[in-house]
Amino acid sequence: MLTFLLWLLLLIFCWPLALLALVLYPIVWLLALPFRLIGISVEAVLSLLRAILMLPARALRGRHG
Repeated sequence: MLTFLLWLLLLIFCWPLALLALVLYPIVWLLALPFRLIGISVEAVLSLLRAILMLPARALRGRHG
């Protein structure tokens, strides 16, 4: 909702820039999508590696704790 209000404010003060932003937003979103997917994949792999490496420490802590 705040984004829409800011866009309306931009539309009132500088309508060509607001229309340009309206047209370019989907294009920028599509260009950023592969990078977001790569980021999610890298985060998942790092979480898996962390879980595998921390497994012996968790097993020892559970046995003695």
